[in-house]
Amino acid sequence: MKIPEFCWLFLLILLAGDLNAERPNIILVMADDQGWGDTGYNGHPVIKTPHLDAMASESLVFNRFYAAAPVCSPTRGSVLTGRHPIRIKITNHGRYMRPQEVTLAEELQAAGYTTGMFGKWHVGSAQKGSPVNPGNSGFDEWVIGLNFFDNDPYLSRNGIVEQIKGSGSRITIDETVQFLKNHKSTGRPMFAVAWLPSPHDPHQEKPAIADLYQGIKGGPYFAEITVLDEALGSLRTEIRRMGIEKNTILWYCSDNGGLMQASSGGRGRKGSIYEGGLRVPGILKWPARLKQGEINIPASTLDMLPTLLSAAGIQRTGTTELDGIDLMAMIDNKTSARKKPLGFWFGLQAGQSTWSDRILKKLMIAQQAGQPSPHPDRLRKDIDQFPQFSEENFPGHSAWLDWPWKLHRIEGKKVTYEFYNLETHPMENKDLSSDPQYRLQIKSMQKQLTAWQRSVVRSLNGKDYPK
Repeated sequence: MKIPEFCWLFLLILLAGDLNAERPNIILVMADDQGWGDTGYNGHPVIKTPHLDAMASESLVFNRFYAAAPVCSPTRGSVLTGRHPIRIKITNHGRYMRPQEVTLAEELQAAGYTTGMFGKWHVGSAQKGSPVNPGNSGFDEWVIGLNFFDNDPYLSRNGIVEQIKGSGSRITIDETVQFLKNHKSTGRPMFAVAWLPSPHDPHQEKPAIADLYQGIKGGPYFAEITVLDEALGSLRTEIRRMGIEKNTILWYCSDNGGLMQASSGGRGRKGSIYEGGLRVPGILKWPARLKQGEINIPASTLDMLPTLLSAAGIQRTGTTELDGIDLMAMIDNKTSARKKPLGFWFGLQAGQSTWSDRILKKLMIAQQAGQPSPHPDRLRKDIDQFPQFSEENFPGHSAWLDWPWKLHRIEGKKVTYEFYNLETHPMENKDLSSDPQYRLQIKSMQKQLTAWQRSVVRSLNGKDYPK
């Protein structure tokens, strides 16, 4: 008996639905300027983070989780692409990602995920028609600010700007939760990005107990960390209420080191290539697959794309070189070391200021009046220019981390090096670069770092893309 063609089609749809049902939902939550030590579970003596602490007690905690860069935009680009941000032209804050990149959202969208972006974008445009707005970067729905925002922000909803009353972090989570509720019954797995605007200054958001840190040095900063903790707690509660917690990957981290060196988790703070500027909280929860525990092997925001695709059973379609690795073998205790070192580089170019509310308010007024965009320059900022950078000079500060060894290269009027053992001197306060017993090891790491930086510059110069 011949089966009608429409029956075959129906069967294929059912099979596709079963495949999607097995794939995990994925939610990425990122803080803005929270350092490694700015949590209760990492021992901060003042900050209250009960929801982060509870999540850490139930999840896999990365004790050495690194942002790809010591400032915001570059790290966000690393999450989306798995590539060092200088490769993709996000050399500093406020720079735009190149549209030739295949993002994590695009990979998941093509594999059947419903995708949503909420909160701080800061890697491209918020306007319709831009190749680097979230909609053209793999997201079906989006409600975003261009940079950090606080209370009553102006946000772009799929390209149409509106002002939303309330705390920026709570708005971000409320929009994320509504997205999940709208799509949880469709049979398609969901991918949601919630990039919180806190605890970036000027620290105007207040926690439930508004005077919790009154009179304490750093109080407004601490208060916004508690705000983001409350927002995370709300998200976790809603995930449980929706009945999707078991097969949902929830990955929490920060975009760079904190604002206070005392709790940064190392030397320096935000803006620094030393540990305090790069080391951030990292918590991964997936009840269907992972048990509670700790990982001391270094991991990075660069690793999120390859790890998440692996966890979802999706073959990457992008062909450009990745700097991140699939962490699933490490997570499953099948390896006890990171085979691929981590490269860091910052200071090649200056950042560019992005005043989110100011820009988006002007755009909203123009949209409501039916007038052209007051910021046409921001539609394609950065992305059409391919200035050629030298493959011999590498301005700024770079580092090569091959645990526990970390080599620093600092290029000013001359090039200087520093060399640390992070296991014995985690504060990078004993430079071993002049110790003769490490001469050959340092020379080898110098060669590796130089080769990697040349590769990064070639990508920056556009050589990864077809002409």
